[in-house]
Amino acid sequence: MSDGAGADDRAEGPLRKVARVVLLDPRDRILLLHGFEPADPSTTWWFTPGGGLEGEESREQAARRELAEETGITEVELGPVLWRRVCSFPFDGRRWHQDEWYYLGRTEQTATRTGGQTELERRSVTGLRWWAIEELARVREPVYPSRLVELLRRLLDEGPPTAPVILETERV
Repeated sequence: MSDGAGADDRAEGPLRKVARVVLLDPRDRILLLHGFEPADPSTTWWFTPGGGLEGEESREQAARRELAEETGITEVELGPVLWRRVCSFPFDGRRWHQDEWYYLGRTEQTATRTGGQTELERRSVTGLRWWAIEELARVREPVYPSRLVELLRRLLDEGPPTAPVILETERV
């Protein structure tokens, strides 16, 4: 499920458990999805692959499943949880309230396939792109999490943190 803006502000409901993947290729480019609000396609943003847990699956299992569904990438070395954040945003007519864990992922598989996306993802994702950090720093659209360029620079300079970094709560 994407991050985003738009739609109305109904009651938040329960905190949704989400697993996301900071997927890097051998050139340290990050894979992001380009999303938009279905009711307003002019409201766009970039975000990491990932989504909510299903049934009894673990966050790591959800991260792998979501990555495969959204990108077609299955050959991934999943590393530690880098960051955690709670966020709340309106999307597709409701307010989403999420507890997100961001896993480090490394892959040599750079070709993507979007055939496994859900109906909602097909209505709200225009594509995917591998980004070099320098390119991502120049993007004018929102990127989620909002400090992704800074966080990615630190990750590439210092390596993964010894414990997950707790990011500020974001509410759009």
